[in-house]
Amino acid sequence: MQRTQVGIIGAGPAGLLLSHMLHLNGIESVVLEARSRAYVENRIRAGVLEYPVEQLLSEAGLGARMHAEGQPHEGVLLRHRGQDCRIDFRALTGKHVMVYSQHKLVQDLIAARLAAGGDIRFEVDDVTPIDVRSDTPAIAFRHGGRSETLACDIVAGCDGFHGVSRDTIPTSDRQSFDRAYPFGWLGILAETAPASRELIYAGHERGFALLSMRSPEISRLYLQCAPDEDIALWSDARIWDELHRRLARDGFTLNEGPIVQKGITPMRSFVTEPMQYGRLFLLGDAAHIVPPTGAKGLNLAVADVAVLTRALVGYYRSGATDLLEAYSETCLRRVWKAQRFSWWMTSLLHQFPDQAPFDRRVRQAELDHLIGSTAAMTALAETYVGLPLIG
Repeated sequence: MQRTQVGIIGAGPAGLLLSHMLHLNGIESVVLEARSRAYVENRIRAGVLEYPVEQLLSEAGLGARMHAEGQPHEGVLLRHRGQDCRIDFRALTGKHVMVYSQHKLVQDLIAARLAAGGDIRFEVDDVTPIDVRSDTPAIAFRHGGRSETLACDIVAGCDGFHGVSRDTIPTSDRQSFDRAYPFGWLGILAETAPASRELIYAGHERGFALLSMRSPEISRLYLQCAPDEDIALWSDARIWDELHRRLARDGFTLNEGPIVQKGITPMRSFVTEPMQYGRLFLLGDAAHIVPPTGAKGLNLAVADVAVLTRALVGYYRSGATDLLEAYSETCLRRVWKAQRFSWWMTSLLHQFPDQAPFDRRVRQAELDHLIGSTAAMTALAETYVGLPLIG
């Protein structure tokens, strides 16, 4: 049997960042990941980093590539009735967000952990947390065809929505809050320069559209669609035609290019409570999912890491358990604020099937109010650039 202080299940951003932050504070960890290193490092995901997240990464020595290749954004555009309203983050909050692809952050984290001698084990099978309610938890797994057990003080479940960690908590001891939206996002990666220097959120009578980017040469674009849409029915020509319609504005030209990736993502909100069970702590998508409209998923995972790191540092330095015991309550305060914001942004910008005419008029009035009110734009900007990681 091997031993470490913190056993981490999952080598996504939450698990890797937690391992890195613990290392900086002299706390040992082992990361167990079901997928291969190549898969984890090249899985394309969203990458809008809140200002507090960017600051944390920089302070943790992870900022060099992010600042060299990332794109600071000081605002976003809301396109409504063919007109643009710019939400000026810098003027309203003094802050910005950083567009930096998640797979690059994962690459940075893996490189940093391996350079420091960190223990990351890829392609492990049959991962099972054991005795998490006791003082001697462990993780059973198979690696390289052998059955192994990792003894630890703490188990960190960072293995995503479909991982094993959350299901370790008996259903009688947890409660789930779930909302499935009646639409999805058809997303594409295109080899073309973004047509805007900042994100464009477009509400349109045919459905929502988003212009985003992964680099100065790669555009990321989305279209609202049915959640069970058949992607085979969407030719490249049809996708570009619909994007042109929904993003149309006088003087605006959408850049086209080869589509190198496309897929459909259902939209949902999910929270499980509590986020801890004995010595098992859930982080990131294992505990909560937000619709991507508000760009909060990765940032919530980093906030969980910040809360748990602070608690573990206190525990190992002085034996104090108060912050560990308050982990779930502390995280959930920020989680529910992000859920509210993501739900609001989603409800504001999307077309809902069978929505009553009254509700449609109210949604239009909400948009009109937002683009005409500095106070309303400030409220949006404050949450978009990021609330404090530990509230």
